[in-house]
Amino acid sequence: MARSAILNVMVTAATKAARGLVRDFGEVENLQVSRKGPADFVSNADRRAEEVIRTELERARPGYSFLMEESGEAHGSDAQHRWIVDPLDGTTNFLHGIPQFCISIALERQGRLFAAVVYDPIGDELFSAERGSGAFVNDRRLRVASRQALDDAVIATGMPFRGHGEHESYVHELMAIMPKVAGVRRFGAAALDLAWVAAGRFDGFWEHGLSPWDIAAGALLIREAGGFVTDADGGDGLLESGDVVAGNEAIHRQLLSLIRR
Repeated sequence: MARSAILNVMVTAATKAARGLVRDFGEVENLQVSRKGPADFVSNADRRAEEVIRTELERARPGYSFLMEESGEAHGSDAQHRWIVDPLDGTTNFLHGIPQFCISIALERQGRLFAAVVYDPIGDELFSAERGSGAFVNDRRLRVASRQALDDAVIATGMPFRGHGEHESYVHELMAIMPKVAGVRRFGAAALDLAWVAAGRFDGFWEHGLSPWDIAAGALLIREAGGFVTDADGGDGLLESGDVVAGNEAIHRQLLSLIRR
């Protein structure tokens, strides 16, 4: 597929950062790891990947603002554009040698999601989207799954962990959803989960307490693949609230109904 200039910039940044992640993943036992908080790890690999991505993006588009997981927010001279970057989504998987992690890069233009890249370096799958131009994995067009009934659906989720999230309320949601669906999966990398919804592998997804860099790229992928993604109230405030519900129109509607109960 022919990519736009901006997508080429994002793909270059993601694939360059991925080389270091793949190398470090092969030596995961030797990584030096510090703790940011309970069960929330950051590795040298994470920081190096972020530096590579920022360098590439700044060189190609100087002046754009940044919101990045490790280094936070940086305001550029161009107030109309902002990069939203997670250099390693699925850090805990990475540090345990579990090959389910990704790089996520989104671009906001005038406050609206405009372009997205989610790259799985182990599977060598590059998910990309640009507003109004559809979503793709490598060179194949993506569409969300067409299943209409929850009892046929496999739903992905993210579970609260030690020191994070409302455990009791999540358990109530899980108890409401589990008996209604064909299966629930928890893989531990939200950006990749959302990309898999766009690809039709998962029929839906819900999670609470995410950060903008976990959500932004995957949300655009789903919308450009014909799906629906909102906050837990059905609105557009998912980047602010960190609550996400996604699927095709029917599955999204049914998930929202169960979660609201």
